[in-house]
Amino acid sequence: MALSGSGTGKHSFAFIFPVASGHTNPSLGVARSLRKQGHEVSYLSRDALRSAIEDTGANFYDNTKYIDELYENRKPDLTGAHQSLTLEYGLQNDDRITGRLKLAHIHALLSIPGTLRWLQEVGATAIVFDPLTHFEAALAAEVAGLPCAALITTAGPGSMAPSYKEMLRGSVEDFLVEASAFAPGRAAHDALHAKYGLDLPLVANSAPFGRLDCLDFCDVTLVTTSEDLQDPMDEEMAESYEGLRFEYVGPLLDEQGSKRCTGEKGNGETNDNRFSSEEDIMARVLSARQQQRPVILVSMGTMITGPNPSVGWTARSRDADGTVRGISGKELCQAAWAGAFDAFGAASSQEGPLLVVALGHQEDALEGLSPPPNAVLAPALPQVDLLRAGVSLFLTHGGQNSFTESLRYGTPVVVCPGFADQPVNGRKAVRLGVGLSVPRPMPLEHEHQQALLDYRSDVSSAIQEVFQNPAFRARAERQADQLENAGGVPRAVDILLKMANGEPDCTGPALSVSARKLGA
Repeated sequence: MALSGSGTGKHSFAFIFPVASGHTNPSLGVARSLRKQGHEVSYLSRDALRSAIEDTGANFYDNTKYIDELYENRKPDLTGAHQSLTLEYGLQNDDRITGRLKLAHIHALLSIPGTLRWLQEVGATAIVFDPLTHFEAALAAEVAGLPCAALITTAGPGSMAPSYKEMLRGSVEDFLVEASAFAPGRAAHDALHAKYGLDLPLVANSAPFGRLDCLDFCDVTLVTTSEDLQDPMDEEMAESYEGLRFEYVGPLLDEQGSKRCTGEKGNGETNDNRFSSEEDIMARVLSARQQQRPVILVSMGTMITGPNPSVGWTARSRDADGTVRGISGKELCQAAWAGAFDAFGAASSQEGPLLVVALGHQEDALEGLSPPPNAVLAPALPQVDLLRAGVSLFLTHGGQNSFTESLRYGTPVVVCPGFADQPVNGRKAVRLGVGLSVPRPMPLEHEHQQALLDYRSDVSSAIQEVFQNPAFRARAERQADQLENAGGVPRAVDILLKMANGEPDCTGPALSVSARKLGA
């Protein structure tokens, strides 16, 4: 099934992204720029992100209305129908990454037919997609004969192995034996080859472990960091990517005042009268900056504060034997927020630093907490606009977007990581000298309450240390120029248009990744 392109004229870009805000937000500025240049952009996503997507001028399509084979009798979730498939195949006791990789080929096999129908409907001439969640988009591009670009919203191709290992309960060797023996996955793997001629490793993203198979089908992979700040790879991983093209474009920052995706709603968001509007918050921040009053930005992201049962508000970790341990997403966020209140809370709204706090969409976000008068609160914040305006310190979960956005504006950080690449970014902040990290505690049940008290105290101490030591800001500011020079949205758009036009400097010789091996 081949879909014809349109030469070097106007293009129809198909963007395929999940309901996960951190994966979609970096694409919005790119879509906006393409629309301003007269190209069509269509998103296959989910209704929760419709407003932000349509704000770019792009067309919105709800993937639940197109991917019939996947969603028939299954409930949509963050990245597809993984939770329903997990129950369907009896994988509910697997850790998050084991279950996801076992199901990857099944998910792709069910998703490709509807994706191809949608690509035909929108007259796609090129595809841009999230390779961390929509593996099937690259496979559909291969089947349709369309140029394809991946957008990695973590710290490069080397970031996946450590993130996967953070989520894996057992050893990689045990996982490979178990996943290779998963009969439904083997059947789906064979069906992808028989039906579409796709040659894939038997176990998705595992040859070597953490390698993104779908990048083999891409003309180019855009990475939202600089080449120097990407995560390193061991020799085996670096060699496995030789011949593929990676372009390090830095953080993809949208225009001032543009809408951002703000995550899934939780368990009945409340209209708390303590919440401030975005307009009021920006006005107060700008006023504080004029008065040379410090501004402390606090946000734990959209995933930990969201409803996802694996990593969200109520989620806790399990040991390899299934023992529940650690603190929930709610407890992590509340301890971090409380640490900020302890460090900088003042007796009146005009005293002390201005605390600007994103709480997410949970109705019990402030349960048991007493925000100080100098804190302004909101479910979500215009994060990039606030960083542009000037922030003294950013208390963050350490997601890749937040981490690179803070460095792009020379803002020191305190990282309170939750999962996946967040602990890695916390350690990177310490290594670069741009901030401190307070690792998520993993107490057993009898240690639980003391661990929460200790974590709150550790966060408070870390924030004060970073705030009081100007060396952290100086080192963060040195990173800002490097990220700006990566090119951002204009460079990403230029690369995509050259890809769509088939120009040689996009489809020609690949960039080497060997220089980013561990120890290089």
